Amino acid sequence: MKMLKIVVERYEDGYVAYPLGLKGVVVGQGDTYEAALADCQSAIRFHVETFGPEVLSAKPVVLDAFIAETHA
Repeated sequence: MKMLKIVVERYEDGYVAYPLGLKGVVVGQGDTYEAALADCQSAIRFHVETFGPEVLSAKPVVLDAFIAETHA
């Protein structure tokens, strides 16, 4: 399977994870970072099995991801 970058966000009530560069919407969640990541990986596998390998881009759309802060 192709390598995907996954963003994991932390909220007061848990974690949310989603892949970058995948056609369609896939989200995982959990009480811990590891649980959200595992849920997202499972959702990605299901998404590819359901909709086919076409959901994986031919070339990587996202080369890297960064988080920055600024004053509003």
